[in-house]
Amino acid sequence: MLPEKWRFNMSKDKKVQQITDMEQDFAKWYTDVVTHAKLISYSGAKGFFVLRPYGYAIWENIQGILDRRFKELGHENVSMPLLIPQSLLQKEKDHVDGFAPECAWVTYGGSEELEERMCIRPTSETLFCDHWAQVVTSWRDLPMLYNQWCSVLRWEKSTRPFLRHREFLWQEGHTLHATAKEAIAETLQMLEVYAELFEDYLAMPVIRGKKTEKEKFAGAVNTYAIECMMHDGKALQGGTSHYFGDGFTKVFDISFADKNNTLTAPFETSWGLSTRSIGGLIMTHGDNSGLKLPPRIAPTQVVIIPIAAHKEGVLSKAEELVSCLKAAGVRVKSDTSDQSPGWKFAEHEMKGIPLRIEIGPRDIDSNECVAVRRDNGEKLRIALPELEKTVDKLLEDIQKSMFERAKENLRKNTRQAHNMDEIESILREHGGFFESMWCGSRECEVRLKDELSVTSRCIPFEQKRLGDVCAICGAKADTMVVWGIAY
Repeated sequence: MLPEKWRFNMSKDKKVQQITDMEQDFAKWYTDVVTHAKLISYSGAKGFFVLRPYGYAIWENIQGILDRRFKELGHENVSMPLLIPQSLLQKEKDHVDGFAPECAWVTYGGSEELEERMCIRPTSETLFCDHWAQVVTSWRDLPMLYNQWCSVLRWEKSTRPFLRHREFLWQEGHTLHATAKEAIAETLQMLEVYAELFEDYLAMPVIRGKKTEKEKFAGAVNTYAIECMMHDGKALQGGTSHYFGDGFTKVFDISFADKNNTLTAPFETSWGLSTRSIGGLIMTHGDNSGLKLPPRIAPTQVVIIPIAAHKEGVLSKAEELVSCLKAAGVRVKSDTSDQSPGWKFAEHEMKGIPLRIEIGPRDIDSNECVAVRRDNGEKLRIALPELEKTVDKLLEDIQKSMFERAKENLRKNTRQAHNMDEIESILREHGGFFESMWCGSRECEVRLKDELSVTSRCIPFEQKRLGDVCAICGAKADTMVVWGIAY
């Protein structure tokens, strides 16, 4: 058996050899982590992925948090059809045009050609509207607060685990309201629900804001988003919430009798978050040993490793610790496999388990155990009678520390630019985000996209006055935008 002082070092050395260093090749590092941590496997269908049990468990935790919150706010879960008739999809022109390049079509049922081809849903606005046209008659029917957990299909040209799948899991909320004021309040409320998930559970700081006209969702009046910075300085859109006004409802002939018995069109919202959030989680917190999972979202928060498991009393003590922590509400497991301790350390570091506890004969004799934090590698000894209380404090401190580290990455890699020379300098020398004043023209957005691969991330709710002219064209400007290169 290895001496105790070598336990962590062997883990670190072994792990670094298994994956590409992020400093060497961030894209390869990401793919290595996704596969080595057993989150995803490639399937025989190009662009489609297998979400393995560990990856799905992270999604289940995200799903559980959001589902509880949705229901607290009065939303109900429903299930809509997988297929959309072409005639139904084409009712809303802007919406159709926005999704046309990504639509996949069913043209045969069995051996017979369909009279009308069917689109495999890329999103479900048209399906919800078609349903509401049949069931909404009175102001008493409103609001309708629906959510759907499902998969959707978008025929992406290039795919990447979690970030771009042709089929991916998500939730899509769709709501209907009697007034524009209520619908707008719903749109912003659900954006904040997403922000809370990211900041309080995923330990990912976000920028809240509105999308520009160029970047908003097809058919929406306004799109709002939370934007995140990855470890390499690139942007990832975390979740979006859309205010549709009454555009869809008028097209689909949805109307209700208001309190004055006057027929009027209701106002609509939709909002969604997908398994893409797991990709963001990996790229925000991971390191050259693999995943780092915040305790509140980790499927397993604590793993117990028996040292010299063949010796009397070690396995039974490990199981005793498991029972103790489970009773305290901790998600915990013991690794009793026949692999070496060093192999186990490396395996669970790769999977990002927040806290590792080692227990061996000498630990039992001293009525202590060894705890190792995944976020910073710190090792400490814990008296067994204090285990529950200490583990609870450690998990909370890990959660907080991971958020603060990500927040510092966002802060130090966000800069201000006042002209094109400064923009180019920031991108060339630093990367990350930059804030600048913007005149509001689509032409300026297109220029940055074409010349520098930069897109507007959002018009942040928290505005700063960085000057009076647009950093791109020099025209008068009164809006500050956050920009970046995005995944």
